[in-house]
Amino acid sequence: MSRRTSAPKPPQRSGRSRGERAATAGDRRHLRSAPERAAAGPADPSRITTLIVDSLAQLLAQVLRFDGPADAVMSRYFKQNHDLGSRDRSLVAEAVFAALRRLASLRWILQPARPERAPRLAALVTLAWQHGIEALDPRALRNDERAVRHALSLRLDSAPRSVLAEVPQWLYQRVSLQYADADALLAALTEAAPLDLRVNTLRAGRGEVLAELRSATIQHAPQRAEATPYSPEGIRLFDKPGLTRWPLYQDGKVEVQDEGSQLIARLVAPRRGEMVVDFCAGAGGKTLALGSLMRSTGRLYAFDIHARRLAGLGPRLKRSGLSNVHPAAIATENDLRVKRLAGKIDRVLVDAPCSGSGTLRRNPDLKWRFDEAELMRVNAVQHKVLRAASRLVKRGGRLVYATCSLLAEENQDVVERFVAEQPQFSFVDAAEVLRGQGIEIPELAQAAPHFVMLPHLHGTDGFFAAILQRQA
Repeated sequence: MSRRTSAPKPPQRSGRSRGERAATAGDRRHLRSAPERAAAGPADPSRITTLIVDSLAQLLAQVLRFDGPADAVMSRYFKQNHDLGSRDRSLVAEAVFAALRRLASLRWILQPARPERAPRLAALVTLAWQHGIEALDPRALRNDERAVRHALSLRLDSAPRSVLAEVPQWLYQRVSLQYADADALLAALTEAAPLDLRVNTLRAGRGEVLAELRSATIQHAPQRAEATPYSPEGIRLFDKPGLTRWPLYQDGKVEVQDEGSQLIARLVAPRRGEMVVDFCAGAGGKTLALGSLMRSTGRLYAFDIHARRLAGLGPRLKRSGLSNVHPAAIATENDLRVKRLAGKIDRVLVDAPCSGSGTLRRNPDLKWRFDEAELMRVNAVQHKVLRAASRLVKRGGRLVYATCSLLAEENQDVVERFVAEQPQFSFVDAAEVLRGQGIEIPELAQAAPHFVMLPHLHGTDGFFAAILQRQA
């Protein structure tokens, strides 16, 4: 989002400034139309109407209960409120995620009121941050103009460091202790992520797709698109198109997938004809990437305990043209279908449930919906799932444990404990595996033997992976 030159700046941050950029709610939001797409360009003075302010206040009151993903709450709200035009919905959607990205600051400058209890004031301040207070219809300000101007004038010099970083205190402490460049990492997490696509090489080549994106078609104007720096199948878009309407997507030539996620499949490095298991497949993004690398040969099992999530793989699988994928909803990690494959699988991917702290650029509400108690619960699941998945790996086979978390207790601590308990497994250097496929990421040496991608270093979401080889 380009900001108006006359817009008031957000509260100053003790020597640090951060650009306020258009929010995205996660990859799935890019597959939708105007209600979830951020509006591009500055707002003219007549755009921020009373209807926009009131709608944003109502939506914030629902979203800030944190009883579900923000984009799902937002989608439901738009379906129930037809009086908003597509441009208004875009502005409201953008503002919701801008508020979530800056919620710590909002809480600080609005105290003793809280955005959860004063959603209209939070809506006005957020819109003023984005577009300037002069862009708000005076009728929308009503009797709140003085309070809004006061909030905009406040500085955050005396605010806790966690407020400056826009994360809960517990998460700030963990990240600060773990990363020497924590400030840069946390600053990157407040910014909006670009849209990454993975080219399905069974359907098209990257050069072909790039050429189509950069050309004007019936469906779209020329797009700002470039090849991702690391993934051989990746393309990065800097706008937020209605992708589902394009033949490029409908024909299965591209899937939405962060570049870091694409590289997880490369770490598994499946070969043609092998038996491979994606143990926590979810909606199947990495499953499809694995199937493409296998050139639709061998057998690729997609397991998940959440049948509803796994159902999302169906339409994507049909578009992909893959014939080697076998989805199966399992009751537990010890399901009979899992036990039957014990010791038979060449490659197993465990894309473990986690805090999602590496995806906060796309899912800013997640940092407020996830807490230390949930971290402890998920951490126990991670250990259990990794042990169960390891039983599938045959001698000489490979096990890849991956998360989209920044936290060592979900990453390094999990795999180091596993290897201590299961000495038949040993680490394989991730950089070497990628180098063997022509992929060079210099910064990986700092994390050796593991794979670590970070937004401030690589421009991707935060990812961790460890490659474990079973003794032959």
